[in-house]
Amino acid sequence: METAVQRPQPEARGDLEEDRQGPLERLAGFRFTYLAIFLFLVAYVFSVEALEAVMAAHFESEVEAATNVEPGDGPVAEQIRDRIDALLTSSPWIRVGRVRVRPIVLGADGTTLLFAGSYAPPVAPSDTNGAELLPAIVDVDVSVPHNALAANGILVAYAALLVTSLIGYTRRLTRLEEKALRGVMDERASMAERTQSISLELGQVRSRLAEVEPEKEIYFEEIESLQDERTRLRSRLAEVENREAALRAEAAGSSELNEERRALEELLEEATGDLESKDDEIRRLQKQVKRTGKGASKESDLVSRRLRTLYKELEVDDHAIEGILALGDESQKLRAEEALKKLCDDPENAGVRRKVGGLPVHLNVFELGFAGKGRVYTTKGQSRRFRVLVVGGKNSQKTDLEYLSRLPKGT
Repeated sequence: METAVQRPQPEARGDLEEDRQGPLERLAGFRFTYLAIFLFLVAYVFSVEALEAVMAAHFESEVEAATNVEPGDGPVAEQIRDRIDALLTSSPWIRVGRVRVRPIVLGADGTTLLFAGSYAPPVAPSDTNGAELLPAIVDVDVSVPHNALAANGILVAYAALLVTSLIGYTRRLTRLEEKALRGVMDERASMAERTQSISLELGQVRSRLAEVEPEKEIYFEEIESLQDERTRLRSRLAEVENREAALRAEAAGSSELNEERRALEELLEEATGDLESKDDEIRRLQKQVKRTGKGASKESDLVSRRLRTLYKELEVDDHAIEGILALGDESQKLRAEEALKKLCDDPENAGVRRKVGGLPVHLNVFELGFAGKGRVYTTKGQSRRFRVLVVGGKNSQKTDLEYLSRLPKGT
């Protein structure tokens, strides 16, 4: 809400700062997602590396166990090949997980190749069984390709964990945003109720002031100030509603919603203080109006009896009599009564200016000028020829027209 003293609007500043943000600043809002994806990739790569290390130790021990053969059972190279082939074909890590295992077995001399893949070289005739080649030297190369089932299993596990984390994070943000939006809605409802109560109070004050017009122009200025304040409050309420709609559409994050909530709380506190001061000012004006009305009632009765006795062709409303008294200066009052006398005795030459525009269609009100800035508003009378509705000056023109616009149908 806007107050009588203009202050910077936090929401407007927030919108400008948001507009000044570049692509990098907007992307920074997804830092949790970027961090989660980065950790997902790092964990996947290191998990595959760890799996390769574990598989290398496992198959190295298995191949070493397969090379522990007895020369008396047959050629060493053939025994080693058969046992390693059986190991490689029966391992589920190789058959299902698609882990690549490439063992190389050398003789004890370090030069004789006993096994390389499925190849087992023949043994020299002098070394029928190859007992001197034991214990064999084993070297196992293990790798886990990224398209292997084992690597894909790790990938799927981490991907499921990543998706679960992102869903949980998103739900948490959604709950925070909904909570902040509910707070904004409650504040907007409170502001709307306060604005409505101010409108009712101003309406009551306006109706009372329509019956008893103050003598001093400052009263009208204060009332107009209050009306302008009410208009600004309504405008500010509309801005809050628009901002709420924007928050619903954007849902930019819990931090932005918290900032908006704090800004709205500050504005609400300022508006509450200003509204309380305006309420005090309204009560002060009401007291002054009552004091003024008591002093003017006697004079009003005298003027009323004189006008209604002297001018038989005129119906003079009480509001018009109060307008004559509000002129203050005796010369102005005499000029106003002179205009009424001319309207009663010689209406053709009374100098009626024009029909007053901007009023409801059921009103036919005419304006009669006097003393330069004075105005008499008349219409057709019911029991007499003319009915005098309002008498006022330049300073009361706006209030007079508002009074005329509220006259009921059939006036």
